[in-house]
Amino acid sequence: MTGKLSLTELQLIIKDSLYMALPDMFWVTAEVSEIKENYAGHCYLELIEKHPDEKNVRARVRAIIWSNRYRFLKSLFENITGEPPGAGMKVLVRVKVEYHELYGLSLVISDIDPSFTIGELALKRQMIIKKLEEEGVFSMNKELDFPFVPQRIAVISSRSAAGYLDFMKHLNDNSYGYVFYTALFETIMQGTETEKSVISALDRIAVNPEIFDVVTILRGGGSQSDLSWFDNYNIAFHVTQYPLPVITGIGHEKDMSVTDMVAYRALKTPTAVADHLIGCIAEAENQLNEMSTDIADNTRLIIEKYRNLNESFKVKLIPVARLMISDQKEKLSNRIIEMINIGKEYIARAGLYPANQKSRLVSAAGSFIQSGKIAVDRKKFDLKSFTMNSLANLTIRTAGLENSLNILNPENVLKRGYTITIKDGRIIKSAGLVAVDDIVETKFSDGKIKSKVLKKI
Repeated sequence: MTGKLSLTELQLIIKDSLYMALPDMFWVTAEVSEIKENYAGHCYLELIEKHPDEKNVRARVRAIIWSNRYRFLKSLFENITGEPPGAGMKVLVRVKVEYHELYGLSLVISDIDPSFTIGELALKRQMIIKKLEEEGVFSMNKELDFPFVPQRIAVISSRSAAGYLDFMKHLNDNSYGYVFYTALFETIMQGTETEKSVISALDRIAVNPEIFDVVTILRGGGSQSDLSWFDNYNIAFHVTQYPLPVITGIGHEKDMSVTDMVAYRALKTPTAVADHLIGCIAEAENQLNEMSTDIADNTRLIIEKYRNLNESFKVKLIPVARLMISDQKEKLSNRIIEMINIGKEYIARAGLYPANQKSRLVSAAGSFIQSGKIAVDRKKFDLKSFTMNSLANLTIRTAGLENSLNILNPENVLKRGYTITIKDGRIIKSAGLVAVDDIVETKFSDGKIKSKVLKKI
């Protein structure tokens, strides 16, 4: 083709070409990536196809269901699957390819097969179960020891969920009056955020697993497709690896999710979970009562047995005790006689001991007195000699000090030609203390004179 085309002309050629090449309707399988309904009732979708690894997208296209058709298809899909079409679902839709000059390529959906979506969910669940079994972890949580008295409960649920509220009311209002300690880890229980939210709650509980006895996952009632959020490999794998028994009450009467299958125990409703926990406490109480009764009965039997043994031993021991007492009396009498004889012997020896000690004491005292007298005389002589020497030394020292005082006597100093200058009754020791015209007094050995200062040099 030669010549120039406008953009509109080119778009019309593309549109006509697609219409001529693809005039028919097609059944297409795809995954819903996004879906929204506008104010006019039209439903706009984004359909994608992923690679086998289910991570990377290999194809993407816009689609639309016009409002007059969407009302019918939405009602049909919801009646069969239990919920309207939503993001993350795999669907089989009948489409016609259309091209618009402004909006580009899109698919117009005229029909949808709900049975395909249900089948896809079932297939996905079987693949998850097979993978967990091949990894050998499917029954790991079921192999844990269940606590004898499960009173400390970690609850994974939505605070506003009716199932959670029923669970708490049923648990706290039990007819036995049992007390349970619960901690809610609020979680999104439906939609694309379910996996991330549930795993996050499990991880938060696992930080301190010792403060809980069991973990419960509660959701309440819902459609069959609601269970698909718990047909999730990552949630199920976390449950299999969990250190605490997990009890589920997701709330479906007919089918079980993969999470239910790998949990320690799966119950139909949150209320059933509460009944189970209450029943566990009641069973533990019954066992304790039975054990208490058995212990009391065995204790009575043992007491009775030993009471009879005591009576029997009492009868046998009385004659033996009498013989032993008689024998001990005889031994005691012999011992008394022996002690009396020994005492007499010690008394006789003790009479001689004071006389010997007296003689030794008198002799020792005489020697001690004589030695003391000699020592006193020696000390007396030494003290007299020390006193005479001290007096002589003090006399010599006193004479020296007296000579020093005479030499330092001011009168003697003045006689040697020195004078003392006084101003205002104070001795002048520096020229800086005297000013011109001051009157000063000079003291000699034989008198005093007063002078006026004429000049300072």
